[in-house]
Amino acid sequence: MKTNTSLAYDIPGKFEETRFEKNHNVIFKSSVEASKVVAQEIATLIKSKQAENKSCILGLATGSSPIKVYEELVRMHKEGGLSFHNVITFNLDEYYPMTKENRQSYHYFMHQHLFNHIDIKPENINIPDGTVVLEELNQYCMDYETKIKNAGGIDFQLLGIGRTGHVGFNEPGSHINSGTRIITLDHITRVDASSDFNGIDNVPKRAITMGVSTILRSKRIVLMAWGQNKAAVIKRTIQGEITSEVPATFLQNHSNATFVLDQFAASELTRFETPWLVGQCIWTQELKSKAIIWLCKETKQSILKLTDRDYNNNGMSDLLAQEGSAYDLNINMFNVLQHTITGWPGGKPNTDDSHRPERANPAKKRVILFSPHPDDDVISMGGTFSKLIKQGHDVHVVYQTSGNIAVTDDEALKFAEVCRDFIGKENSEINFSSVINFLNNKTENQVDSLEVRKLKGLIRRRESYAATRYIGLKDEKTHFLDLPFYETGQIKKNPLGLDDIAIVKDIIAKIKPHQVFAAGDLADPHGTHEVCLNAIFEAMKQLKSESYMNDCWLWLYRGAWHEWDIHEIDMAVPLSPDEVTIKRHAILYHQSQKDRVMFQGNDSREFWVRAEERNKNTAKLYDDLGLAEYEAIEAFKRFDY
Repeated sequence: MKTNTSLAYDIPGKFEETRFEKNHNVIFKSSVEASKVVAQEIATLIKSKQAENKSCILGLATGSSPIKVYEELVRMHKEGGLSFHNVITFNLDEYYPMTKENRQSYHYFMHQHLFNHIDIKPENINIPDGTVVLEELNQYCMDYETKIKNAGGIDFQLLGIGRTGHVGFNEPGSHINSGTRIITLDHITRVDASSDFNGIDNVPKRAITMGVSTILRSKRIVLMAWGQNKAAVIKRTIQGEITSEVPATFLQNHSNATFVLDQFAASELTRFETPWLVGQCIWTQELKSKAIIWLCKETKQSILKLTDRDYNNNGMSDLLAQEGSAYDLNINMFNVLQHTITGWPGGKPNTDDSHRPERANPAKKRVILFSPHPDDDVISMGGTFSKLIKQGHDVHVVYQTSGNIAVTDDEALKFAEVCRDFIGKENSEINFSSVINFLNNKTENQVDSLEVRKLKGLIRRRESYAATRYIGLKDEKTHFLDLPFYETGQIKKNPLGLDDIAIVKDIIAKIKPHQVFAAGDLADPHGTHEVCLNAIFEAMKQLKSESYMNDCWLWLYRGAWHEWDIHEIDMAVPLSPDEVTIKRHAILYHQSQKDRVMFQGNDSREFWVRAEERNKNTAKLYDDLGLAEYEAIEAFKRFDY
């Protein structure tokens, strides 16, 4: 196994060698913590080169992974005096064709996030030029290689990784000896970039990229990966065989490369996904649940059919010895899962609740259902939403953002034309003729005007009212926060601010809920779910001393992007066929998000199809484990804030 030589990562307990892993890797609780450590290593390198009166040659990446690193470097420059006067940079890649002024260009990205805020010399910045004419591109790429070589080679190369396993834009099939060149982008790469370009049709089909060979010649390489979406490709890269089908696996050949991961990106590595196959475990209840459910899938048996031999043959002999017999393990696990199932998500009145996921009292609860976007509520828990209302609870839906960025220009234009034709020019807060003129003449990368954004937000708002009315909620129980962090008019949002937290805090204090449901699905492409959840966490933390918060439970839902694993579920709410249909119809009221979803993510299915199939799959998993058979199940995890 190759290991790094940098002292920056010699942190006890951060890395455990296993027989499955072929790359040195370190895992952090959060990407913020990890990014600061990476930035510190870069800063240390820059200073050491300055002390030797030498240039520091950095290879830099774009995308979401390095943004926090760049933010920390900028902070160290402004607050700590870190100078970049001796730094020469070479960026990995650029779309082709692409002008430097385009907001989607990597030239724009690098200046926006780093170069405009530090004292680097402009002549020391090197980014592939997406405007070079095709006939001159081959020579341009060779010159880029020569320039790197003449600078002394790259001292430190920062990398991200794509779902195809690409580094830079070295897509599957790239040769280990490849140099800087033009390449055709993989379809998956273009799908992943489509939200930045407002649709895959606008994503360039080609790019200029440093080659695999160019990257491997770097003296030091750090590859960063954050989030659940990267977990599968990280496992293939770190534990798989070297193959051009996953170009990042070539890093196994490098003597000084480190993968820096957050816990979500590392979650499918064997030592986390199935640690009993690596060595002895501390058998918490959650790990027991995870292991036994995994064993059922491996042996294709229900829980109550597992035998001592099944446990012994699959790395769980110590668990068997600890618990005594398969029979005891199986019965206990069956009961744990059985107790998660309830048709009463607000608690069943006048019932012993000692083995139920929710309290019986109070019988009628005040409930807040937080929805990051104006459709996450029905997509992720539309059936549970309906049950809570029918069972008499005081339900409030709180939409945290306007969702205006996800409405297409064509959709907004349609509504603007209808409104202008219907009410005329003088009788509205919005000048629809102005909106129509703006949309018809909108240029590439132009940010929507305030009126256009208002119209798009109103479209989402009215769709939400239609869906909640269909579910059975009165309009006065539907709230729209329009959190400020979201209202940039661009895909890039502002950081969570004090105003955002205060707004969330105010609605909680007003309703004084017994239950809060919030989106724990952090795989959305632009992080809105995570920011919205952090706003809730902070607001509830600040309110914790209030007496009513002693009776408030927080439940996290998923479903828009992926679902809770069975061992993570604390409450499973079965849906009947009729309730599945109700949920589907509620989702379909969000017409602007149907057919032409602007932020599709890595799942090509429409949201109602995703949600329905995930709910039915959860029900099937419960059935396969030997529990009752249901049409569909919505799943929730309780969070102790």
